[in-house]
Amino acid sequence: MLKIMDISTSGLVAQRIRITAIASNLANITSTRNEFQELKPYDPRYVIFQEDNTIGPNGSAGVYVRSVERDELPPIRKYAPNHRDADEQGFINLPRINLITEFTDAIESGRSYEANLGAIEVTKSMANQTLRIIS
Repeated sequence: MLKIMDISTSGLVAQRIRITAIASNLANITSTRNEFQELKPYDPRYVIFQEDNTIGPNGSAGVYVRSVERDELPPIRKYAPNHRDADEQGFINLPRINLITEFTDAIESGRSYEANLGAIEVTKSMANQTLRIIS
């Protein structure tokens, strides 16, 4: 029974990391400088999941975060001549972050998190019912 909860817990942890990356992307959607204050736009982060066969019995699987990758696509150039980071032509470089994609990913991640919580609650309920029957 505990292995089943481990599988759902692995999903909770993975989705928490994913939502943190999404929040970071949204918070930096207009960042023209990196974390070292260099004139380089923020590199969006994307979480890569991988199956984890070591969690459950008899080949049951969970998930873990294999890596958090940085998107290396060229930045979006936007005309903003009054911006402090504008170049000689009046353009700034912004990270290539799509607001709609990030919101969609956030909703999907939230629903996956809720589904894993639901699975844990059902497992706890079944364990409680089993203990009532036995005692």
